[in-house]
Amino acid sequence: MNIDFLMEEAVKQRYSVRNYAEQELEADKRKALELFVDALDNPFGKEVNFHYLDQDDMKDQQKLGTYGVIKGAKQYIGTSIKAEPMALEALGYELEAVILYLAHLGLGTCWLGGTFNRKAFAKAMNIGEDELFPIITPYGYAASKMHIKETFMRKLVRADHRKQWNELFYSNDFQSPLTREEAGDLDFPLEMLRLGPSASNKQPWRVVLKGNACHFYEYKEPRYSDSFPYDIQRIDMGIAAAHFDFSAKEKGIKGHFDAACEPDLALPAHMEYVFSWIRE
Repeated sequence: MNIDFLMEEAVKQRYSVRNYAEQELEADKRKALELFVDALDNPFGKEVNFHYLDQDDMKDQQKLGTYGVIKGAKQYIGTSIKAEPMALEALGYELEAVILYLAHLGLGTCWLGGTFNRKAFAKAMNIGEDELFPIITPYGYAASKMHIKETFMRKLVRADHRKQWNELFYSNDFQSPLTREEAGDLDFPLEMLRLGPSASNKQPWRVVLKGNACHFYEYKEPRYSDSFPYDIQRIDMGIAAAHFDFSAKEKGIKGHFDAACEPDLALPAHMEYVFSWIRE
């Protein structure tokens, strides 16, 4: 999949918008979004289904809800997948591509994994009972001011804070933090990964650079996913893959993902291997 925007620009433009303006979305931007979604794929070979919803077209809007988290939004995108290995990662990868593309178009979005009426949205979007329906996002123009709950939530999750390199990236093992100098030309992909969004800003990704491979691990926040029938942080790992992959391609660095290349490493508590990126 090729992207037609600059990663650093899109990453810096993107933030979680929870208060939306009444401004209508132009037809050409809606069409551009649909064409972008139609061209999506992912390196994990899983099918991700996208569903559009415009509340103006609905007769029974009162049953939809985001528990006061989102104000003023009229357009939503939902995503669904089959429950199979690497499907959550594929969903995170593709939806983050859409999120970044919408930021490139000057539009706001907000990942919603728990703060929406899942049953009502599933019905409105015609989600099949055999599909997982983990995430939706509103999209549209951001209002000129944040609402009170929006400001509170950003402070609660420290939305503008990101962990430092020595907390996320390692050289050969988990005892040796990776420096930006050691990363060489992978400095940019790793930095764009570091700046990525994640559920409650937990930033569960960890990367070990060993030889010609970057091995991606999930730090499984204890009890964080207990309220879901799946590990929601696996979606964050897909986001990490997207940021790294798009940035590497932008710099002409070739490689591919493989989920069967786990190295023999001593792992810290709550750490789990997810996939590797192999340099070509």
